[in-house]
Amino acid sequence: MTDSSIAAQAAATGKLVPFQRIFLTGGSGYVGRNLIRHFIARGVAVTTLVRSDVSAERVQALGATLFRGDIFDGGLATGMAGCDALIHAAADTDHGPAKERQRRVNEDGTRAVLDATRAAGIRKVIHLSTESVLATGKPLVNVNETMPLPVKPAGGYSRTKAAAERIALAATGSDLAVVVLRPRFVWGRDDTTALPALTEAVRSGKFAWISGGRYLTSTTHIANLCAAVELALLHGRSGEVYFISDGEPVQFRTIVSALLETQGLAVPDKTVPRTVVRSVAAIGDLLATISGGRIVPPLTLQSYATSAVEVSLDISKARHELRYSPVISREQGLEELRSAQH
Repeated sequence: MTDSSIAAQAAATGKLVPFQRIFLTGGSGYVGRNLIRHFIARGVAVTTLVRSDVSAERVQALGATLFRGDIFDGGLATGMAGCDALIHAAADTDHGPAKERQRRVNEDGTRAVLDATRAAGIRKVIHLSTESVLATGKPLVNVNETMPLPVKPAGGYSRTKAAAERIALAATGSDLAVVVLRPRFVWGRDDTTALPALTEAVRSGKFAWISGGRYLTSTTHIANLCAAVELALLHGRSGEVYFISDGEPVQFRTIVSALLETQGLAVPDKTVPRTVVRSVAAIGDLLATISGGRIVPPLTLQSYATSAVEVSLDISKARHELRYSPVISREQGLEELRSAQH
């Protein structure tokens, strides 16, 4: 569904969400920008937290109201005044060795944002998490929300995002409803994360399939994630977690090849055994730990767990409780990317 069709639907049916103003963290990021477009098209006012002039220009052009500061700003509750919902999309998503900055942003930052949210009188929160909270480096096959968080997560990103989930869910109460969404492999229009990294790897000659890349993966088109956020505001039960995806999983090689082809790039045939990649990742984590972070390895277990094994999700809970179904198919999303190249 395009932004114009969303706007047309909103104009025809009226406002579709029972919120007048939403406060958004992470508004200048890939997901945040698309959330701004989505809710502005719905007729919902969006106030977003920004730190830099570049970010301010970017989100203001999308129609959002600005609040200058960061997630630790003592005046954050003031910026949230008048808002009745929060979408917490800000996070440090680095998949390299664990760093204190990532822990502070993802854990302390989530706590600070939720403290401000309660002080501002906001009544509902959508906390954007990730399937990586379950990542250990082993396959995740058709997992659902009953799977417990692992004792030994893959790396700093998994560990700190899992902690952020716990912090968010612990904030639930009679005055505050918190819903957690876990998308996997977010992709689509305006992608400034996964697709640029893939294209750079191909162009630099560093791209290789891991054991052929024929394991399954779930994916989440950005339009489907935006739709899920809206539905979570409408129907999400407080204290609950929901996986979100495009529906049926697809071979990792199939979706990555299709994404590269939308950029006019030939798909490489080079492949590396999984055992070799796993060993390199383990050595990389060890060197980073021994050196106190001075050595930055080319591969970590965190990045391995994201792209080297099956990660497929069961979204039955979201379908049933949120009334979620994908609003755009993979082929429609790929065609959108192809069209953007012309």
